[in-house]
Amino acid sequence: MSAGSPRWLVGLVLGLAGLFYAYAVWNAIAHLVSMAAPHGLTGAGWATLLFGVVFPAIVFVFAFAIGRRRRVGELALVMLAGLGIVAVFWLSLLGYSVLNMSTLTGA
Repeated sequence: MSAGSPRWLVGLVLGLAGLFYAYAVWNAIAHLVSMAAPHGLTGAGWATLLFGVVFPAIVFVFAFAIGRRRRVGELALVMLAGLGIVAVFWLSLLGYSVLNMSTLTGA
């Protein structure tokens, strides 16, 4: 962590960003369960939707690694950019899973 940034402020930024990333994981889990419930998933379905669950955590770790030695404002911007990447990925995953439902599910 940067010597110029108060630790409580860095913790606050990481905590708030972590809540948003956790919300993305929660939505991915809910989508996985809703797709798997009626007919089950194929192997490609499991791989695709499970990657949607772990992707926000991967982005959070990378964003933290990039922003951990920077000032708190720069850390917040890196976390926000990571959330933007997660949002774009999530919308792409939703579009793919809706348009290719027969490929992902057993139906």
